Amino acid sequence: MSTDRHAAEPASPGPQGEAPKATGPAAAAAGAPGPAPGEPPTAATAPPSPEAPGVAAADAGAEAGDDAPVPEAATAEAAEPAAAPADTDTGAGTADPEDGPAAPAGAGDDTAEPDSSSGPAEAAATAGTGDGSAEAGDEPAEAESRSDGTEADAAGGAGGPAAEPTLSERGGEGEGPAGPEPTPTAEGDAAAPQLSEAQAELAAQRVERDRIARRKAQRQAPVEAGAKLSGTAADLLAAVRAVESGEKPSPRYFDEAPTAPRRPAPAPAPSPATPPRPRPAAAAAPAAPPAASVEAVRAVLARGGAPEQLAAPAASALGETAAEELVENPWRLLALAGIRPTQADSFARALLGPAAGPGDERRAAALVGWLLEQAAVKGHTALEAPTLESALAQYGVPQPAEALEQAVAEGLVLVFHEPLGAPVADGEEGAEGEEQPVRVLMGLEAYALAEESLADGLARLAGTFTGVGDAAAWQEAATGTGADLIRAVAAHGLVVHTGGEAARAEPLALLEAAGKLGLRTCLAAHAPAHASAPATAQGAVTVAGLLAGTEGPERDADGQFALDLLVVLDAPQLDVESAAELVESVPDGARLVLSGDPAVLGSAGPGRVFADVLAARACPQVVSRIPDPGPLGELVSGIGIGELNQVEAPGKEVVIVPVRDAGEAVHRTVQLVAESVPRAFGIAADGIQVITPGHGGPAGTRALNAALKERLNPGPARFDGFDPGDRIVHVPSPGRAVPGRVVSADAQGLHLETAGGRIVVPKEQVAALVRHGWAVTAHQAVGMRWPAVVAVLPGDAAPALSRDWVYTAFGRAERHLSVVHGVDQALPRAVAEVLPKPRTTRLAGLLRTLAAAAGEQPE
Repeated sequence: MSTDRHAAEPASPGPQGEAPKATGPAAAAAGAPGPAPGEPPTAATAPPSPEAPGVAAADAGAEAGDDAPVPEAATAEAAEPAAAPADTDTGAGTADPEDGPAAPAGAGDDTAEPDSSSGPAEAAATAGTGDGSAEAGDEPAEAESRSDGTEADAAGGAGGPAAEPTLSERGGEGEGPAGPEPTPTAEGDAAAPQLSEAQAELAAQRVERDRIARRKAQRQAPVEAGAKLSGTAADLLAAVRAVESGEKPSPRYFDEAPTAPRRPAPAPAPSPATPPRPRPAAAAAPAAPPAASVEAVRAVLARGGAPEQLAAPAASALGETAAEELVENPWRLLALAGIRPTQADSFARALLGPAAGPGDERRAAALVGWLLEQAAVKGHTALEAPTLESALAQYGVPQPAEALEQAVAEGLVLVFHEPLGAPVADGEEGAEGEEQPVRVLMGLEAYALAEESLADGLARLAGTFTGVGDAAAWQEAATGTGADLIRAVAAHGLVVHTGGEAARAEPLALLEAAGKLGLRTCLAAHAPAHASAPATAQGAVTVAGLLAGTEGPERDADGQFALDLLVVLDAPQLDVESAAELVESVPDGARLVLSGDPAVLGSAGPGRVFADVLAARACPQVVSRIPDPGPLGELVSGIGIGELNQVEAPGKEVVIVPVRDAGEAVHRTVQLVAESVPRAFGIAADGIQVITPGHGGPAGTRALNAALKERLNPGPARFDGFDPGDRIVHVPSPGRAVPGRVVSADAQGLHLETAGGRIVVPKEQVAALVRHGWAVTAHQAVGMRWPAVVAVLPGDAAPALSRDWVYTAFGRAERHLSVVHGVDQALPRAVAEVLPKPRTTRLAGLLRTLAAAAGEQPE
């Protein structure tokens, strides 16, 4: 990675006319001092430092920001660091833990905790890759702050220490969370002889689950201040309050607490300041539970020593019979957001007494569902049966295999058999009596249905397209930029397009050509278009707005979009449930283009839709040949293939700023944003984005935002820490971060100006939905770009770095990138060795099966 040491300014000669002194990450780590604060940094091109291969250090004069401590990106999948710092921004399709090291395990429950010796690859029980405190902007994957299950419980009983076991974040197609599995070949999956039996089994399961009540959405409700609580009740209330407020949970109850519920109940939509265009009425918000039901639940919670403030959330999650269910099965408490097995065990013992043992069938069933929900927080839509069995064993379940069988028999989970390897051909030597090897996956109904619906929808679009249109006109339009993509779309209903930032020009050219041919088109993206985007891209809608019906084309009587061509940018950010809903809304005969960069961070929700569609090869794939321009493009392109190259940056497009500690990183960052970059490049502070791996720690987003606010927009922060003019990110749902600015505040709430217009966030929702936005994580920044980016990498951020994180963060810069560098060789090592964490999903296999059945398996 070539850089001009972050001095966004002309090089200045050293003393007595000497050349500027070359420094770099290694020099900074060794204690080499940089320029005094306030001095203009000098730029000098130097060969890569031997201690930081691939990085040409420049003069150490620019300012930089610090990053939060971050846990390591899982090089060993069987266990995580015992006390990994929290608040890191990793990926996993999940949302994110925060603030400091993971709390030690322990709720005094000796029966509910796994043994400390070892466990299945990484715990499903631990928070996803996100901020454990569930703050605004935390995707389910912003920090993997959790321990590896090695900390002993103070009560240390038969169940083992209170450290929660971790399910693997690994496990993509052909690789389960526990580690690599044989990867099915395209040929083997295409003609798997066991498919008809599997489909029959699935049909039988569908009949069975029709009799099972749909799981009710979990609901987060603010916990009112409790009075005169003590002991277990006080501890549990404190833990719940910590999760809802965004603080680090108490180690007494939340040992490695998950970052946030998978899909918290949506808060009431912010009221728009300007009336939107007419739209179909949105679905009504869930009704509050009956008062009588809440009171009955409150009485049961009091008997079990749990905070009575959990009554309303429990009644919402479990329904009108919540009180009876909790009496019959106290472990149903795990259905509430943020509740851990240790807490549910304590509650059960209070209600059931000695009968509440670790081998209770009710406990095992509840744990199975809870483990799968935690896996979904990490991006998995299913888990291999051996992984679940191992996790259950660590929680003290005496017969985990039997527990899984019982859960399947009761319809709590679904089981799937996926063929592995090439199919066994009839008549083949030695094939007599030989069966097709399979892997057994288990998953929750919601994700199973979403993946099946998505696979069916994609196959429908590919199969119902007739190619009606003027072939000659399409051929004539297929010239210049995007010609290959235009030709592919002219002949197919489903097309996948890959490429970097510059490759976005090709979908835009396609839309222009389709519009001239009279097609009704729509361009959807993960985030609002930035001001510097082309005019066509600035007319894009967001995927969330399109699904909500607030943006994009109207729907017909069948609920499908009135369009002929839908182009989705940032397709890697689609989770399986959103993608299924989107595809179901595209009418038969229409065209769908999924476009994106496969090297960026994955979706915040479960699934790996874009990667699975690419892996299945069930539709044409167009690979863009347009390179990202300039030194930044060269740098980011090298990172994408695992190389941190030295690049020539004569215009100081890339600069390295060595730092020794978090305090220096914060100080340098403020200098860069407020002085150096604006002075050297004419880029206002509003056009500079700070990106760091996590929220917590001495140089996470919180610390950086506090320092930047004090410098750029000081004020009394009277409205929940905000003042008019503050730069913010609004998080209407997990995984979405919409940048904006505070306009004012009044009795209605906080008034924000965002790309979608003015909105008002009610006062009671501000803490959960809004955070300062001068500094964000890479997950919050994905899909957006800024004229200048300051990437903050202090020493304690090294464990959080991975190739896709670095690629995403560095790729957000259009003109200038400053790297506040304190991680030494961890940066090139992460780029070369730390790959994205795979996820266990079923979509690729489903798509191959459907393509094979239709006789359309691509070459």
